[in-house]
Amino acid sequence: MGEHDEKKPTIERRDLLKLGTAATMGYLARGVVPEASAAMPPLPVNPVTPRAMPTRNLGRTGYRVGIFSLGGQAAVERPDNEAVAVPIVERALDLGVNYIDTSARYGGAERWSERYLGQVMKRRRSEAFLATKTHDRTRDGSLKLLAKSLELLQTDHVDLWQIHNLARIEEVEQIFAADGAVQALVKAREQGMVRFVGVTGHADPTVLMEAIRRFPFDTVLMALNAADPHHLSFEKELLPLAVEKEMGIIGMKVPARGRILSSWTPPPPDQQRWGQVATRPGSITMKEAMRYVLSLPVSTVIVGCDSIAQVEENVQLARAFTPMSLTQMAEISTRTEPIKRQALFFRRWEA
Repeated sequence: MGEHDEKKPTIERRDLLKLGTAATMGYLARGVVPEASAAMPPLPVNPVTPRAMPTRNLGRTGYRVGIFSLGGQAAVERPDNEAVAVPIVERALDLGVNYIDTSARYGGAERWSERYLGQVMKRRRSEAFLATKTHDRTRDGSLKLLAKSLELLQTDHVDLWQIHNLARIEEVEQIFAADGAVQALVKAREQGMVRFVGVTGHADPTVLMEAIRRFPFDTVLMALNAADPHHLSFEKELLPLAVEKEMGIIGMKVPARGRILSSWTPPPPDQQRWGQVATRPGSITMKEAMRYVLSLPVSTVIVGCDSIAQVEENVQLARAFTPMSLTQMAEISTRTEPIKRQALFFRRWEA
């Protein structure tokens, strides 16, 4: 972290942990449901969730979300993978997962993730808080993506529609233009196609901070893992602002697609898809990775899974969760310093 980081007014980690405990107890949501939700169907209910894992408030939405949620990537976005993907989604719901995240971008042009999820949602829509995203920065382009999302997901509404992966300030300007994507979010919410609206990002905390200062998004989906404090820290910069605004806070990239885990074996460099080439395994376990992020004031974490066994493992980790102390968190984070680039491959790095 540079010297400029120390001069910015931020909430200390000790205070964030206190806020995390408060979020677990229900402090961050005071039963205020935005008027936009009034005309929508009732919030989803998975009856298994309360006994499956701890739950937290999703900001001010009025929804209680299990602390482990299913991401729509990994096996759930691979082409022609329905025989694997659909049972993963089914098993997640059976085990009490009550929040599922996907995107118009997951699975390429065919949008495999939304297709697979639709196979389950057509039967079990009332059990899952369903979130998807638009990667288009314009109003009309985003509304076209949403129309297709609803078709593929086999539903007439989604619970959360998010602007996908804001990485540069120029993109913030684009979405807030007169014909920008924010106008699509507003229209879709007014027309009952979406219940809540959010914003997501991986690369730079200042970009998302600017976006949530300009508009009262209901949620923010941010990349958070145990290596976060080492470079462009969302934990230090963005998280306190999101807590202050009482947003629903969803953590992603917890295992960094496996790259933060000591059990991970790096593939050959020419087979690695992202810019930060990894030459060694990670340095912490999945249990440590999940405990670290859940010890912060997040509502839930989303993790993409490659198998039913991974879903079952993550539900068990959520069920057994206990918060880390400051000392434990510092020790875990220190162990990730040597692998920070591979664990934060999604961040903006100078060449």
